[in-house]
Amino acid sequence: MTIICGIKNCNSMKKAMAWLDKHDVSYEFHDYKKQGVDLDVLKQAIAEHGWDIVINKKGTTWRNLPEEIKNNMDEQSAVKIAQDNTSIIKRPLLVHNEKTYVGFDDDLYKGIF
Repeated sequence: MTIICGIKNCNSMKKAMAWLDKHDVSYEFHDYKKQGVDLDVLKQAIAEHGWDIVINKKGTTWRNLPEEIKNNMDEQSAVKIAQDNTSIIKRPLLVHNEKTYVGFDDDLYKGIF
């Protein structure tokens, strides 16, 4: 089972889902706005990639965090921040064959599927 997690109107999500559709990859969409974040998937992604990869530091949500929180971020605080602000999670977050993948890249998806 392949699960793609994110926010439906995100451009990266649209590209990733279009790629999956074009290549006939069946998937389940986990919508952060409707379902919240899957805590187990979030923790797995942070364990596999590091919080600094999973947390989108280029977005508005990150920029709006107080400097003290940004400067003291670690795995535990990243999980808490991401639970409260799902838009801070880099998208898409893909789960396939019990592994997580962060972001969309055509070559990455070709390698996965």
